[in-house]
Amino acid sequence: MAATDFDYGTALFLDLDGTLLEIAATPELVVVPPNLPGILLQLHALLGGGLAIVSGRSLKTIDQYLQPLRSAAAGEHGVTLRFSDGTIEEMPAGLGVTQAWRDSLVAATERWPGVLVESKPHGCAIHYRLAPERHDDVWRLVRALVPEDHPWFRLIPAREAVEIGPRGTSKGHAVERLMKDSAFKGRRPIFIGDDFTDEAGMSAARRHGGEGLRVQEVFDGDPAKVRAWLARNAERMARDLNTTAAGASARP
Repeated sequence: MAATDFDYGTALFLDLDGTLLEIAATPELVVVPPNLPGILLQLHALLGGGLAIVSGRSLKTIDQYLQPLRSAAAGEHGVTLRFSDGTIEEMPAGLGVTQAWRDSLVAATERWPGVLVESKPHGCAIHYRLAPERHDDVWRLVRALVPEDHPWFRLIPAREAVEIGPRGTSKGHAVERLMKDSAFKGRRPIFIGDDFTDEAGMSAARRHGGEGLRVQEVFDGDPAKVRAWLARNAERMARDLNTTAAGASARP
């Protein structure tokens, strides 16, 4: 399966880690290629604002990594949404993992070298990429806090990590909400992701007549190929736009 070109009527929904950026050993070691923000800025303009970053990262972290881009976005798997006009919506409002839970996770994992706790505004992720042998230990720990029938929180599996987040939100919910935004409404959505949490976003894009593209299947699991594809489309669209403008100005 190969990714086809997109056009000015497209809406792009892009995951961050594993899709636009290579997965790092720890979350803070991720590297942002210098040309990526510029590619995204150009696409954001060409698509009339119809570009959103949909990530497990917080909105603050998304903005830090991709500055000066400030597009529509969904942080923490859809817990917080920023619309094209800058309005921010929090779902569900005020609900977050307690400090007691965060402290207990840190205390429990201190005896497991290589297991890291990443605190987020509403949730908390436990990474065991550096200690894959701790998979079962980590899952037993989080299941003790958040059983399957917990009324407010859920466990979110990720690549060598698990996250505790508010129940009732997802990347699919984020796509549904953003497709009602004026910058996205009526466009054909393409969602690109690499992980379990992206499946809901892909399904939502398909419900709106678009596509869900898995990095592993379409881009050989390589974020560099995702970036190259985005850059090629941006260059082509900009070139076509300039050619059309030049032709219009040459007409008497």
